[in-house]
This record gives sequence, structure tokens and C-alpha cells, in this order.
Amino acid sequence: MGKVRSLLIKSIIPAAIVIVSIWGIGAYGNESQPQDGDQKHADVIMIDTLKAFGKLERPGVEFLHDNHTKALEKTKKDCAACHLTEKDRLSLKFLRLKDDSKKQVMELYHSRCIECHKQTASAGEKAGPVECGECHKEKPGVVSIRQPMGFDKSLHFRHTKAHESKCELCHHEYDEKTKKLFYAKEKEGSCRYCHKEVTEENRISDRLASHIGCLDCHRKTVAAGKKAGPVQCSGCHDPEQQAMIEKVKDVPRVKRNQPDAVLIKTSKDQIQPEIHMNFTPFDHKAHEGYMDTCRVCHHEDLNACNKCHTLIGTKESKGVTLDRAMHQANAVESCKGCHDLKKADVKCAGCHSFIDRTKKDELACLKCHMKPIQQTTEPIPISEEPLMARAMLDSRSPVAAPFSEQLLKDIPEKVVIKALVQQYEPAEFPHRKVAQTLLKNIADNKLAGNFHPDQMTICQGCHHNSPVSMKPPKCQSCHNKPFNEKNLMAPGLMGAYHQQCMGCHQAMGMEKPMGCTECHKEKK
Repeated sequence: MGKVRSLLIKSIIPAAIVIVSIWGIGAYGNESQPQDGDQKHADVIMIDTLKAFGKLERPGVEFLHDNHTKALEKTKKDCAACHLTEKDRLSLKFLRLKDDSKKQVMELYHSRCIECHKQTASAGEKAGPVECGECHKEKPGVVSIRQPMGFDKSLHFRHTKAHESKCELCHHEYDEKTKKLFYAKEKEGSCRYCHKEVTEENRISDRLASHIGCLDCHRKTVAAGKKAGPVQCSGCHDPEQQAMIEKVKDVPRVKRNQPDAVLIKTSKDQIQPEIHMNFTPFDHKAHEGYMDTCRVCHHEDLNACNKCHTLIGTKESKGVTLDRAMHQANAVESCKGCHDLKKADVKCAGCHSFIDRTKKDELACLKCHMKPIQQTTEPIPISEEPLMARAMLDSRSPVAAPFSEQLLKDIPEKVVIKALVQQYEPAEFPHRKVAQTLLKNIADNKLAGNFHPDQMTICQGCHHNSPVSMKPPKCQSCHNKPFNEKNLMAPGLMGAYHQQCMGCHQAMGMEKPMGCTECHKEKK
């Protein structure tokens, strides 16, 4: 996203210069698991600001922010009772703009907090503690249920609509030359791309930026007599209240001049290669609809993946090459990692939980790395890449359709399994019904349709080590009736049937059949 886009502390609020703030630093977060009977709060702030000056002499103080806010409202006071303002922005520190010294900070808390508690008590109202041990407790007195607040595309659209698409109200970059913030149209990115978990150099942390920016806007909107977002901790961080936030069902696409389709390739100048894989056409518009936020894929910025993830890796990518970035199975940002998560859906898991993921399939690679429609030895103009990508995507086979009438007739209606006839009657397997159900499950799944264009691909969920055929070899061709100790990778026939059938039922969330006699009738 170009040069570093920073937010100078002095551009927003001098109080944020010091990294340590009472806002949530050291809070229990979600580490403490609530137990029945515990006091559960989403507004727990741990006041341990003195850590900036060395080791704490006493434990930090649990501060329930919402409780204090409500108490102030009863006396017709607001945030200004505890927070100073500079440049029309509310400081997040308690009655100061910066931490001058350990003594200054400590005396400020002790004098002003205790004084307020005493005044409240003398007025006959419920008040906070005034003794050291009542604030500085060795063991937590409450449990934090604070849940981080996300800003998905639904919430983004609601803010865009409310502010009449004035993106400059929130989005900005930092000009190193002028030392000022500015708005770069069509280069808007996530706040988290610049504002990280902790304050770095002249960029305040994501927590500080969001509380300063969001809370300030909400407060001013409320003061203007308009409907606004939460101004209390629980409004954003209480799990129950988060679940009540209104969701826009059909969110319009974000307007940022992004492409509808792109070619994923090793570099900007790559042509159809002799030694590298073919280009991968990527339906950018469709994937936007699947995701709640661009950060699912664009985890550091909104540039093309190959800017950081090169063939050999870069410092910015922490050595993660383009190949790993796209194929790393345990990373949700990667194509393969995301697709594997989709395979865990109950409609897909029955087959995919038993398919060998280590088995190489060159044909499967070509589902993404498609052969070029037209071979070229010249770089493709940037302006033509979206058109080529769309043409390649449109050339793919359609989503899997129901079995044709002829194929349906050729599929056996039932298969009789006689492996346990000594103890039970033969089991009747509704073969055609199962095959139809599996295909029906993926009928509207574009991902499955791309990788299962041949209707008979679905057969390999059970016939996992045989080629696609109307007459696949029987299970006992590989699975001996007694266990074959010379082939440790193939269980015995009885184990294979039970593992495959019952395992599939469990993976697909089916309650029946599970018991022996639900499949096998007992011999009389």
C-alpha cells in the first residue's frame, strides 16, 4: 500500500505517546474461563500503568468501566469527569495527557479515585473502596468475558451508508515528507494494516486508534441527537450484545476499483511459462461475496500476493514463498487451507475425511493452474489480464448436475454386503440412494463443481483407491477378510466396512445408522 501510512501521535492526541495505557493493557481478556457463580464482565480494565516505570509493588487494579460510566450518568456527568480533551479528542488516560513520573501517576489515582469514592459514600450512594487492599487484590474478583470486536463488511456498509460514502472520515495515509495525514482515494485499507497490536514508533496501536476514533465519533453523534454506535465497553465487547448487532443480509460490493477477475502468477512480467506452473485465474468478485472481510486473504495489505510472496520469499513475507502461501494446508489465508476448511462441511466431510490428502493428482492441479486458452511468448498487458482470467474461468465445467438417466440406471440400486453372515444376516446398502444424496449435497457448491465436474468423481469417496469406473473392483480386492499383516495401510475387510460407513455417518453428522442391528439383522 505504498509508503508507511502512519498516524502520528501528535496528529491525534499527545496522550497516546506512551505505550502503556489503562485501556485494557494487562486485562484478563478471554484467558479466564467463566465458572457458574462468577461475576462476568466485558468492561474489565486492568490498571497497571506503573509497569512502565518498573516492577509493580502491588497487584494491578480491576476497573469496571461501564459501572463507573453509569454512576456518572446519575450525577449528570460524562466522560470529561475522568478524561481530558486535547485538539477536540478525548484522552484515554485518567485525568492526564501523559505519564510524567511514577509518583505523579500513582498520586493522581490515589487522590482522585479515593476522593470520589468518599464523596459518593457521603451522599448516601453505593461507592467504591477506599482501602489499599480493597483495590489491589491478589486474586481476581471478576472474570472478563471481553470478546474482540470485528468490523465485517456488514458493519462497514452500515457506516459507509450513514456517512454518505465519505471514506475520508476514517481512512487515511501518512505522508513522510509533509508529516501529515491525507486521504488516498481507492487505496483504502484495513486500519489494522498500519495500527498493529502494540504502538510502534509513531503509529498508535489498533486498540488505541479504534477507541479514540470510534468512541469519539459515537459520542459526538449521540450529542448531536442522532443514532450512533455503542459508547460503553459492553456494547462492543459483550458476546451477547455483539450477537444482537444488526446484520445486513445482502451487502453491496465495496467500491474500491478492484478487479472482477485476476491472474495469479509468479510476477508482474511472467508470461506463459516453460518451467513454472500455468497461470491461475481467480474469481475475485465471487470470493469477495464469500468472505466477511478482505483480510481473510489480504492479511498484510491489499496488494497482489506476489508482491511479498515471491518464488524465493522476502523479508516482508517472513520467507513464505508464493507456493507455500497458496498451498499451505493449515493457513486460512492460503487457497488450499481455505478449501480444506470447506471440505470439513458435513455435506463434504463424509468423503473427504477418508481421501488421502498426500496423494498427488496432476489433473487436480490443472483445476486451478489451467492451460492457457492462447499460448503467448509476450507479457500480457495488465489491461487484458482480467479479460483473460474471466475467459478461463468461464471455460470451466459447470457445477455438478444430477446423474443422467442412463447413468442412474447403470448404478446398482442396492449392494448386499455378506462379510458378517456368520453372526448376522447380510447388510443391504442403498447404493443408488447414497450416490444421489452425495451428488445432491454439492449441486449448488461452486467449489465442489469445479473439482467434481465428472459426476462419477463422487464415487471415489468410497471407492477411494480405484480409478473412476462403472464397475470398480470389490472392496475385498484390497481388504483381506482376515487382516493382512504385510499391508499395514489396508485394514481387514470388516474394519474397512465399519471405518468407512460409520466414519462417514459421524463426519456428516448423521445419528443413524450407528448400532449393529440397524444395518445387520440378527440371525435367528
